[in-house]
Amino acid sequence: MSLAEGIIRLIDRFYLPPVAALIPRQTFRYAVCGCATYLAFDPVCYFLIYNYVVAHRFFDLGVVVLSPHIAAMLLVFPFTFFCGFWLNRNVTFRNSPVRTHAQLLRYLLSIIGSVGLTYVGMKFFVELCGLWPTPAKVVTTLATTVYSYLAAKYFTFRNADRA
Repeated sequence: MSLAEGIIRLIDRFYLPPVAALIPRQTFRYAVCGCATYLAFDPVCYFLIYNYVVAHRFFDLGVVVLSPHIAAMLLVFPFTFFCGFWLNRNVTFRNSPVRTHAQLLRYLLSIIGSVGLTYVGMKFFVELCGLWPTPAKVVTTLATTVYSYLAAKYFTFRNADRA
């Protein structure tokens, strides 16, 4: 059994009648994978990078100065990008007829939109509202979930439920 099949079996154990009556299995798998990636893996990586790699310092790149919370967000991006892509491709939308390289490019484009929304959210919550960076990251991630699902279902991995 592959890792993806093991994850699918684990997720499907929790796809019980009350939930099954309300949402499709694919949406449930997306939600579980998204929660695992963006509510567990991402904040832990963000916390570690913000506190131990960035260490609360501003980064002067010559053209622009990155605040610590934005620098950490950018450094976390590759980890969550590839983790999210793998889970979406191999667990949630595994039957998509779209070729892998096209999926990766489309996923990158959809994630650019999510990063833009996250950037605006981080600036708003941290710099205007005064929230701590880690909770602000969680809130902005939640705000991009609907956009991300629709982009994945209808753009990145389209027709995965028909294949």
